[in-house]
Amino acid sequence: ELHENAHIDYDRVAIQWNPSVAQLYEDALKYETGSAISSSGALVTASGMKTGRSPKDKRIVEEPGSSNDIWWGPVNTKLPEHVFLINRERAVDYLNTRSRIYVFDGFAGWDPKYRIKVRVVSARAYHSLFMRNMLIRPTPEELENYGTPDFTIYNAGAFPANRYTTGMTSTTSVAINFHMNEMVILGTEYAGEMKKGM
Repeated sequence: ELHENAHIDYDRVAIQWNPSVAQLYEDALKYETGSAISSSGALVTASGMKTGRSPKDKRIVEEPGSSNDIWWGPVNTKLPEHVFLINRERAVDYLNTRSRIYVFDGFAGWDPKYRIKVRVVSARAYHSLFMRNMLIRPTPEELENYGTPDFTIYNAGAFPANRYTTGMTSTTSVAINFHMNEMVILGTEYAGEMKKGM
């Protein structure tokens, strides 16, 4: 699914699929500069230049299926789908340059009747660990039958958006496409963008 839909290069990138907390800690400490373990045992790391959400860089793709349900304005800014696809391609290209990426499959929403399956694809162990805490972790049986996610987040936050792309106001872009059920993050490593997106 990641190869066919997102074009993740399986031959080049080692995919850490639903790794344990211990593995995520180990990778963060080993590969992510500035990471440490606090006196309480929590992982401490840096989120780069952005230490909070970037509200002026949020975009939602304008498309017929959701257009009438969104309160458009300065917070919910319209984005053409072709611009979303440019940013998505940029994010996937970045993920394909990493030697390892992290994939976490979880649920948003506790009630099985209403919850959705969410897949988080990220370049940083800290992002995967963060969403492992934010989303509901599937049981081993649920993971075995997880199938195709209802929504996918591509977090390439360490790589900037091209600010000359139509609709971009900076090197940060947090964009949601309800037609494709995807979110693409560029130019911010602040993990809270994923949580707020969900």
